[in-house]
Amino acid sequence: MLKHVDHFHGSDLEKIEQVYGIKKEDIVSFSANVNPLGISPLMRQALLDRIDCITSYPDREYTALRRQIGAYTGAPLEHILVGNGSTELISLFIQLEHPKKALILGPTYSEYEREISLGGGTSLYYPLKEENGFVLDAEDFQAQLNESLNLLVICNPNNPTSSAIPQQTMRQILDTCKRCDIYVMIDETYVEFAPDYAAITAVPLTRYYNNLIILRGVSKFFASPGLRLGYAITGNEDLMKGLNSRKNPWTINSLAAAAGELMFSDKNYITQTRELTAKERTRLCQELKTWGTLKVYDSFANFVLVRIEKEGVTAEALFEHAIRQKMMIRNCSTFPFLDNRYIRFCFMTPAQNDALLACMKELL
Repeated sequence: MLKHVDHFHGSDLEKIEQVYGIKKEDIVSFSANVNPLGISPLMRQALLDRIDCITSYPDREYTALRRQIGAYTGAPLEHILVGNGSTELISLFIQLEHPKKALILGPTYSEYEREISLGGGTSLYYPLKEENGFVLDAEDFQAQLNESLNLLVICNPNNPTSSAIPQQTMRQILDTCKRCDIYVMIDETYVEFAPDYAAITAVPLTRYYNNLIILRGVSKFFASPGLRLGYAITGNEDLMKGLNSRKNPWTINSLAAAAGELMFSDKNYITQTRELTAKERTRLCQELKTWGTLKVYDSFANFVLVRIEKEGVTAEALFEHAIRQKMMIRNCSTFPFLDNRYIRFCFMTPAQNDALLACMKELL
């Protein structure tokens, strides 16, 4: 098991407030990777009219919510399971499958390894290589897959590298995993931000592969981390039955269920989010590449990973400099395979992004 170092997470604004004496309300978090547009306007207004829904229990099957998710993702209703955030669904899946040996594509989110460990399993990492721009070498990767593995975990697009595996390559990986009897868990938390969503999402593949489960949530794209609403998609009927039998009833409250029914149908909000992300991603990455003091890696999510190449400047120093100006970026030295030269930040509004660029330029 790799050692993970504690550091400030995008949700640790209370800790920042205590350490730096800055009110959390005044901090612009470029670390949390949350949609800067805030919550869906359609959902905001409609929830006011549906507040009385909390006076009754939600539907045990969450049929209306699952139907709306199905319309949004293109997945059949019976392939969708909802939960109290994607973290709960990761736990349920690990508890049910009990993988003894898992392979994780890294560097990535540490919760996967933690859940596997809690379930009594061990984790190995296949590192995305910096010399390849953190782009997966699919041929070499597939050569590492064998019958000794029970589970493969992939975050796509990946956090923190923002790299992505196209659907065509994912199909090849799934074929190899099928031959080796390996289950594949894909976390698609950031896929809705991708430049070409259809070319990356693996949701259509759930119709053809029974060794695949996809996890998503509403925390990032729909700017609703406090709602704790996640969903899983799988075409494996036995797995779906097993997950449903273990899941607590009414795991999602009535208000969260109502919110989910509304947010997935807000087409204007979805379009605006994708357009803003695409525009700012292109603008910022192009600007950063002209500085000569950063290496900028290709971004497929709503954030970018960069390596500091100016001598004497570290990720910690840049974090400190930014937080003093009430902007929080992510020091990525805590991720496996990354050192104190790597930082990650998400794309916010144009004005906020300009402020961060000006701040960073003072050191770089």
